[in-house]
Amino acid sequence: MLELVNVAKKYESPGDKQGLSVLKDISLKVESGRSLVIVGPSGSGKSTLLNIMGALDHPSSGQVLFDGRDLASMSEPELARIRNKEIGFVFQLHHLLPQCTMLENVLVPTLADKKRSSIKELRDRAVQLLQRVGLEKFILYRPGELSGGQRQRVAVVRALINNPKLLLADEPTGSLDKDSSENIADLLVELNRSEKVTLVVVTHSLNLAERMGWVMELSDGLLKDRSRQ
Repeated sequence: MLELVNVAKKYESPGDKQGLSVLKDISLKVESGRSLVIVGPSGSGKSTLLNIMGALDHPSSGQVLFDGRDLASMSEPELARIRNKEIGFVFQLHHLLPQCTMLENVLVPTLADKKRSSIKELRDRAVQLLQRVGLEKFILYRPGELSGGQRQRVAVVRALINNPKLLLADEPTGSLDKDSSENIADLLVELNRSEKVTLVVVTHSLNLAERMGWVMELSDGLLKDRSRQ
């Protein structure tokens, strides 16, 4: 599903010819349907790595293969289509549109696809997903009327609306209280199993990491498998 081959990321720094190396020679294979959590302290490059996996950023060197396709060889319109149809994103902040209802927020990613299913089919899927995460009573509510945990559940549903092959979550529990964090963690694990979506989560939360079978740690630009330690 997802393969990184000798991926490195360096940022140029004025007055420093060497620049800042955030990621160093990272190779990784994530099989279809598997879940992976990447831990590491703030500033270790976890979000940068996730952005590269999701075609939101480009590596300075190395290859990123998504479903057998080299992302570097694709045009921006092709990458935009992959980001919209084949990859779902969940961020620390939910980024919901405040003027839209929960149902409307979930359907936003479908608007970019001219070949999308009928409005009824999409609405039915959105309602079913919201029901699965326990929000069937809040479909017509707006973000300001819900708790932080509820808003994040809506963000997860929005990421799944287009049936993505890969779900990327960047500190999905970082802004939530303990109970809400545990609920989101349970939800991600359950959806990985039931929706058969490949899941990659980056976090500094060890509690979230413990719920995943495969844990890797990003430190000093290098990725190490903690599950084998």
